[in-house]
Amino acid sequence: MNIEKIIKTEIELPLPRKVIVNLLYTENWIMDKINLELKSHDISIQQFNVLRILKGQKGNPANLCTIQERMVSKMSNTTRLVDKLINKGYVQRVTCESNRRKVEITITQEGKLFLEKVSPLMNAFETKITSGLSKEDLITLNELLNKLRNPN
Repeated sequence: MNIEKIIKTEIELPLPRKVIVNLLYTENWIMDKINLELKSHDISIQQFNVLRILKGQKGNPANLCTIQERMVSKMSNTTRLVDKLINKGYVQRVTCESNRRKVEITITQEGKLFLEKVSPLMNAFETKITSGLSKEDLITLNELLNKLRNPN
């Protein structure tokens, strides 16, 4: 179904607007599906992203700035996300004795075990959600999205 029918407009949208509306609608559609998938594991997509970032640190601690830079959604309140993950036992925060402003965050063993359980489910979900596209389609879509963000 085309985007005009989805948003119930009789007017043919100008092509640039149609693309933007379609991207925004699709992003929300995907986020709704991801949140529904993660809801049963009592974690948000942003929290899951923080866990993946910390796991990618390979045992090295990260600070809030590093996590924020690597977040897919830059609008997230990283401090609040980390606090929630601490309450779940998935990450730990250590304040430097000599410099109280320096805070190091690491994933706990419990956080790693959680990722080991949920990551395969998310991988299967990502495969399912993109199953209507061929490998070539996925490559082309990635190239087009990169080109959209970097027009030069």
